[in-house]
Amino acid sequence: MGWAGRKASCPYIFRKGVKILIRWVFKLLGNLELFISGLSLIILVAVTAVGVLMRYVLNRPFSWQEEVQLWCYVWLSFFGGSLAFKHGGHVAIEVLVEIFPKPLQRVIGVFVYLVVSLLLIYLILNGFRFVMLQWEIGRTTNVLHVPYYIVCIALPLGCLSMLISWTLYNLKGGDS
Repeated sequence: MGWAGRKASCPYIFRKGVKILIRWVFKLLGNLELFISGLSLIILVAVTAVGVLMRYVLNRPFSWQEEVQLWCYVWLSFFGGSLAFKHGGHVAIEVLVEIFPKPLQRVIGVFVYLVVSLLLIYLILNGFRFVMLQWEIGRTTNVLHVPYYIVCIALPLGCLSMLISWTLYNLKGGDS
């Protein structure tokens, strides 16, 4: 095989490699949101169960329990919301949309997609501003003195994950 044969196959190999890389990144991101949601739920349940045991059985409550539960709940909410977007699990009022003809249903679907996407973009941008404000003022939690930006970063990252999941869900055709 001459040089020309190798040169012609290079773009194909490159394109195939890029497609594989993109699939791998999206699979990793999908597993990451599942991992974050699952880990947050496990920690939340474990801390709550041990906290009840410590408070009511051993009469020695944790002072930090409520803080950790709050962090877990925040991270679980935003990344669990992303999982719900990915699988079409959010509440929708389909009865109202189904009374319209198919072309108008598509227009309504695009409108809903745009409204939800704009809201998520707004939350991402203002969420990052809020995180930067927490970083600049150096606010920490009351008991464990963890920087607040670590807790608050769940807002923009979770909304970014929701936006990606929402877009991919709609590109695949949603429920149809």
